[in-house]
Amino acid sequence: MHRIYLDYAATTPADPEVIKAMESYFFEKFGNATSPHTFGREASKALENARETLAHFLGAKSEEIIFTSGATESNNQAIIGLAYHLKGKGNHIIVSKIEHHSVLEPIEFLAKQGFKITYINVDKTGLVDPHDIKKAIINQTILISVMYANNEIGAIQPVAEIGKIAKERKILFHVDAVQMTGHLPVNVNEIGADVLSLSAHKFYGPKGVGALYVRKGTPVDSYLMGGDQEKGRRASTQNVAGAVGLAQAIELCREKMSQEIEVQTKLRNKIINEVTKRIDGVTFNGHPTKRLPNNAHFSFDKVQGETLLTSLDMMGIAASMGSACTSGAMEPSHVLRAIGLSDDLAFGSLRITIGRWTTSEEVDYFLEQLPGIVKRLRI
Repeated sequence: MHRIYLDYAATTPADPEVIKAMESYFFEKFGNATSPHTFGREASKALENARETLAHFLGAKSEEIIFTSGATESNNQAIIGLAYHLKGKGNHIIVSKIEHHSVLEPIEFLAKQGFKITYINVDKTGLVDPHDIKKAIINQTILISVMYANNEIGAIQPVAEIGKIAKERKILFHVDAVQMTGHLPVNVNEIGADVLSLSAHKFYGPKGVGALYVRKGTPVDSYLMGGDQEKGRRASTQNVAGAVGLAQAIELCREKMSQEIEVQTKLRNKIINEVTKRIDGVTFNGHPTKRLPNNAHFSFDKVQGETLLTSLDMMGIAASMGSACTSGAMEPSHVLRAIGLSDDLAFGSLRITIGRWTTSEEVDYFLEQLPGIVKRLRI
């Protein structure tokens, strides 16, 4: 039986070179990075080397990188840490309607604490209009949060334009770059990000480790308490092996990026063209060109997405409807609602995301199986 993975946006397999780089930090160089002895100094050096590697990729300074447990923690610390520190200056936050739940739920938490929230609409392709951001700014605005690329429909936002607006008005700008990092270039200075979140398992690194970029001088309160690690910005014994794996993964992405963009864009376009050609009653979601190179998203009329996923899985094909973090939820996707889809179409969605090891033969097999499955489910 075929076993084909087309859900790279949910998580990626770790690259073997990443595992190799991490291995010695479990058995030989396992020291606590804050310990003063040789083992500790060895771990600390590895941690700082990893910090430097990631900073170089982002166009940042190494001291601006905080290692975390992943994107959820990074987004929570960015949103809550900034808001709490700045509440003396204002209480208004601007956020897009299609952010990941690890941004929206901290925002909802802050709303209950008295913060005022403006949710920015997107157009039918999933893009924020920077002018809507500009119009929403008031004297009490302290933070703007807009994701770089959407985790469901792959739309890439005009973050550089938004960052310019934020800078002109002296408002802090947070970017969730979880889906973007490792797949396309990310430079914090070019987009004007003051704070930026990422997670290693989205770009062939290990699970359980991520990072938060915090521009020097940006006031983000510590989210975890109980230690002085990460220069007092994030308590908890550092995951040295994880940080080493993250750095190795991002370095591999940097080396392979141009080639992978070319290959994956061709496969993505083939999927989009063939699905819309071979199947009636299909809606293509997201921007046709301003999108991640590995993302294709569809909605099928008169098809239940969960049943479609089960049928694909029975044929050895792993895919998803959207965010893995809300899998099993009975509510339709907030992202698909935001771009104007009906609940029926939202429930009939399919996200295909390819990656480093996706082959043209696997794509062909998927394209052979999908039309028959959709036709059978519509009967």
